[in-house]
Amino acid sequence: MSDYSQELLDCVQPYWEAEAAITAKFFNNAPSKEDHIYWLKAQLWKELHPVDGYFSGIQKELYNLAEMFTQVDKTIDRHQYSFLIQQMLEEFNHYVLFADVLEFLTQEKIDIGKDTVQLPEEKKLQQIRHRYFTSGSPFDKAAVLFTEGGGAAMFREGAKIKGGKLEEMIARAMQVIYDDEKDHFHEGAKDASALIKNAEDVETMKQTIIAVSRQRVAMRLDMFRYPMSMEEAEAVIAKVQEDIKAKQA
Repeated sequence: MSDYSQELLDCVQPYWEAEAAITAKFFNNAPSKEDHIYWLKAQLWKELHPVDGYFSGIQKELYNLAEMFTQVDKTIDRHQYSFLIQQMLEEFNHYVLFADVLEFLTQEKIDIGKDTVQLPEEKKLQQIRHRYFTSGSPFDKAAVLFTEGGGAAMFREGAKIKGGKLEEMIARAMQVIYDDEKDHFHEGAKDASALIKNAEDVETMKQTIIAVSRQRVAMRLDMFRYPMSMEEAEAVIAKVQEDIKAKQA
C-alpha cells in the first residue's frame, strides 16, 4: 500500500470509528422493538440504493444488466458482466438478510415500498455524494467510492452482539456483510491513491473524504436514534485522530 493510501486511510479512519462507536452504543443500550424496526427500515433502504451516482438503485441496475446481455462477448467482456451480476447478487443478499430480521421482528410480510425508509440524514448524504460524484473531478469521484460503506465499521460492531434469536439473526447478517465488504476500502484507497500526483491532490481528496464521512456519522446517528450526541461522536473522532498522530510521531 502506498504512502498516499495510508494517508487517506488515516484521514477517514476516525470517522469510521465514530460509526463503530455509535453502533456499539446502540446495541449495548438494550434497544426496544421500535428502535430495531426504525434502523432496519433505514438500512433496508440503503441496501436497495447503494452510492448515488455509482448505482442507480438495484432495480434499475438489474434492468441495465438485462439490456446489456446481448452485447456480452461483443462490446462487453463476459468476465466483467459476470462480476456485475455477482455484485448485484451480493447487494441484494444484504437486503434479504436484514429483511428477514425485520419480518421476524414484526411477524408481518415486508412491503418493499413502505418498509424501506430514507431518513433525513441519509438523504443529505446521498445529495453530498451525488454533488461530488458529478463534479467532474476524478478526486471527488474516487473519494466518494472510497468512503462508501464506512469501512464496514457498523457491520464489524453489529456482528459482535449477543442475546436471543433476534440478536443472533442480526449478528449473522452483520457478519455476512462484514465478510463481503471488509476489504473493499483497501481497494478504494488503492484506486484513489493512484490518481494522486502531489500534496495538493492529497488535500483536495481529503476535503471530500471528510465532508462525506462527517455526513456518514450524522446519518448513522439518525439511523440509530442518537445513542450519543454529535458532540460525543466528534470526541471519538478527535481521540482517534490524536492516536493516529501519536503513532506517526
